[in-house]
Amino acid sequence: MNISITLSSAACKPIVNFQPALTSLLNQHQQQRKDKVVVIMGATGSGKSKLAIDLATHFPPAEIVNSDKMQVYKGLDITTNKVTEEESRGVPHHLLSIVDDPNYNFTANDFCHHASLAIDSIVGRDGLPIIAGGSNSFIEALVNHDSTFRARYDSLIFFGMMRLFT
Repeated sequence: MNISITLSSAACKPIVNFQPALTSLLNQHQQQRKDKVVVIMGATGSGKSKLAIDLATHFPPAEIVNSDKMQVYKGLDITTNKVTEEESRGVPHHLLSIVDDPNYNFTANDFCHHASLAIDSIVGRDGLPIIAGGSNSFIEALVNHDSTFRARYDSLIFFGMMRLFT
């Protein structure tokens, strides 16, 4: 069954002209384009760091912001499988080994503060921020609950990465 409605221009004469307002809104949207942030999430050992580094080397100047809650602490390099200098392939990393005191509780709010500073700095240098790590609560706090972040950035999220065997 097809339904067709035809309206004549005489019957649909607009009372209000929305064109100027619509044009203004579209212009504002184009002027307020948000910067992009890539987010890579997944389970331990799923290849998040490698994917982040691969993306960063393909889309320079990109930099990586760590979102693993244990990798922010100094001295846990082997335990937390932190990226080595060689593995980083020259890609700058942020929020690795920034907390000296192992008893300090680095919270999601702390992460949002430090990550926002790093992301703003990266974007200020025309770089692409890539957030990578397995602490979903950190990423959720930043991407879903930080209104300033949401107003400034569009996020592309990769979740559930699978290890590739070659």
